[in-house]
Amino acid sequence: MELKRSSPIKPELGRPGFQAALLAWYDRERRDFPWRAKPGEAADPYRVWLSEVMLQQTTTKAVIPYFLNFTQRWPDVAALAAANRDDVMAAWAGLGYYARARNMHACAKAVAERHGGRFPSDEDALRALPGVGVYTAAAIAAIAFDDPATVVDGNVERVISRLFAVETPLP
Repeated sequence: MELKRSSPIKPELGRPGFQAALLAWYDRERRDFPWRAKPGEAADPYRVWLSEVMLQQTTTKAVIPYFLNFTQRWPDVAALAAANRDDVMAAWAGLGYYARARNMHACAKAVAERHGGRFPSDEDALRALPGVGVYTAAAIAAIAFDDPATVVDGNVERVISRLFAVETPLP
């Protein structure tokens, strides 16, 4: 695949200017999703985690009804941990990648048993949970706990590579 060469976009912005521009863009373009906290509200780690698991390899359009169903049936991690695995799997049916559902249920049990029903805020502790990898741990830490974790997915890689005219193909 041949990459098009381009100049960095607005290099004069610098880090503070880039951050301000990115946040202003988000304020204008933000989409409302049932898992996002409203402005001024604290993010719920359970809802952040649940959405991150559901959104792996799945569109937001497909996830929304499943997310709403799960949060209605199991409003917190303790309720999900106490749920029958077959019920969880049945509720997941149609979303695909069923290992996510099995890991999600195991993770809920681990949070309930090892962490008193509260998600840990530390990335290392989050990564020790079943089914939680580097990206998901960083997303939970950053979104739910306001930790300066680096959350990088393909979309972030694409924006950064275009912004700074990165020519080396990213992994």
